Amino acid sequence: MKIGIRLAEARDIPPLRELIAASVRGLQTGDYSPEQLEGALGTVYGVDTQLISDGTYFVAEATESSPEFAGEKFPAPLLVGCGGWSKRKTLFGSDQFAGRENSLLDPGKDAAKIRAFFVHPGWARRGVGGKILEACEAAAGAAGFRRFEMGATLTGVPFYRVKGYVEIEAVEAPLGNGLTLPIVRMGKNVGD
Repeated sequence: MKIGIRLAEARDIPPLRELIAASVRGLQTGDYSPEQLEGALGTVYGVDTQLISDGTYFVAEATESSPEFAGEKFPAPLLVGCGGWSKRKTLFGSDQFAGRENSLLDPGKDAAKIRAFFVHPGWARRGVGGKILEACEAAAGAAGFRRFEMGATLTGVPFYRVKGYVEIEAVEAPLGNGLTLPIVRMGKNVGD
């Protein structure tokens, strides 16, 4: 299996929608109720086209056959993960999320936002998220950011802890169905 990382393009939006839904429904069921997940898929989770337009959203593609596809025609390249970083104030949320704030951050004083990470359940725990995170941190660092911040899902918190992020505060994201989605604001300084 070979995983390549590249910037997302507008043509990736339909497969990204499928990938995000599969990731949420396949990996987050231990931390959230079905009602929370479905509500989040309509509001908090989804494609953020601003990240794609800004050139700060990455996709991970499987480019070679792997055991999962033994005996099958491998649909290469196959999107197996996605995630990005932002130079804008929005901490989390897709295009549909009402709490967006698209004003630009100051790299000298603000933290870049690590955003919208999703990995296909069949490709979880294989380093896909780590490769995307490395690409995001490197790109944000090249843009002058010395700190990173995110709104992590409960499912993602252990992964981000291993990558050097620390919890800052608990946040409740409102969902369109009257429920909320607990997330954890986390941060990391460059060099930590």
